[in-house]
Amino acid sequence: MVFFILCYIHMMITATNIVLEDERVLLRGLEAEDYERLLPFALNEPTLWQYSLVSPAGAGPMKAYIESALKDKQNGTAYTFIVYDKMKKAYAGSTRFYDIQEPYKTLQLGYTWYGADFHGTGLNKHCKFLLLQHAFETLGMERVEFRADNANDKSVAAMKSIGCTVEGLLRNHMPTAEGGRRDSIILSILREEWFNSVKVELEKKL
Repeated sequence: MVFFILCYIHMMITATNIVLEDERVLLRGLEAEDYERLLPFALNEPTLWQYSLVSPAGAGPMKAYIESALKDKQNGTAYTFIVYDKMKKAYAGSTRFYDIQEPYKTLQLGYTWYGADFHGTGLNKHCKFLLLQHAFETLGMERVEFRADNANDKSVAAMKSIGCTVEGLLRNHMPTAEGGRRDSIILSILREEWFNSVKVELEKKL
């Protein structure tokens, strides 16, 4: 029985076209052809990835970013979405499930970035609601984890605002693009938390 459950999760994660949407946003699986849609962000907004461990700033890096994301999808370890803002009628950025651990029913949600025009518009909460709903209610995950540079106050505040619980800090955890090292903050939402309170409270904020 466990084997069939794991196969089902793997099939759902590696499906060619997962589409999540509400009245505000549409998320679908990233494709190689999306390079042209995301390239303007890579060329014109390099500061979007100030705190990111992997930066697609520039034409070459964006191409490599997409190729890596698609390879991880084939391996069943990640699923990357492109984000379309239905209100603005424009592509806004990208986000993904990654570090997918099928036997343990856990994954991480991150690699999230949006163009500057979409910051502070409420788009992120709509995206997170759809992603969390899919993770817990379709994939049957028990835990969704979030990580960020502890110095990235804006990102940490956004994660707390959707209902994440802070679990701790990994000190001097990862190298940064500037040559130093960062402390990584760990947050999470558990399955029972989603159904007991987080879903309802997040839905009120949409």
